[in-house]
Amino acid sequence: MASCYFNPIPTSSRLISPGLSTKFNIPKLLHRDALEPYMSKKTIDIHWGEHQRNIIEGLNKQLEKDDILYGYTLDDLVKVTYNNGNPSSEFNNAAEVWNHDFFWESMKPGGGDMPILGLLQQIEKDFGSFTNFKEKFTEAALTLFGSGWVWLVLKREEKQLAIVKTSNAICPIVWDDIPIINLDLWEHAYYLDYKNDREQYVNVFLNHLVSWKVAAERLTWGEAFVNLGEPKIPVA
Repeated sequence: MASCYFNPIPTSSRLISPGLSTKFNIPKLLHRDALEPYMSKKTIDIHWGEHQRNIIEGLNKQLEKDDILYGYTLDDLVKVTYNNGNPSSEFNNAAEVWNHDFFWESMKPGGGDMPILGLLQQIEKDFGSFTNFKEKFTEAALTLFGSGWVWLVLKREEKQLAIVKTSNAICPIVWDDIPIINLDLWEHAYYLDYKNDREQYVNVFLNHLVSWKVAAERLTWGEAFVNLGEPKIPVA
């Protein structure tokens, strides 16, 4: 997975091993004010420094009680604990660790603008235009009831990009989707900066925060599993 200023080594690459005092560690943050003014240092201090830490510590405590789950990568742990739609008690924490790692790595200082060429072509092929994609992504975020996430994913069977929204901790890897970007829609992710204006938060993410470079690298990785064919460029 691509590196970024939040976490050069993704947590999902680590194995859970017996004998370790800490099974998962909170990723290191290089600059807590790097996303200002679009995501404040105060928000990151609380979101990354408190919420995410509590999730990781909660997962570690659960894993100490269940030797059966030793030896899994975080990806596999999420899938195993999802249990075909009947989640075990470890699922929420495991999935939220995965979701947050992916979220932080989806952003960068000076992000937003237009996707790079290959990704842009695929978006135009699957959504008609980049503008249409942004509208559909925003609509999905605004119509998600309660807390959760909105995602751009690569669908394996359909062989195309799609937007999905998930409630609470659900992560689309449990359905075998390949995530490209995600946006945290739990209130703690945006309320300090944008109050109840979720639409402004979504617009800021798309225009100023999302790392299209990382997204393009994820799409390239996904193409190893999904043959997307030649992108069709819409005729103006």
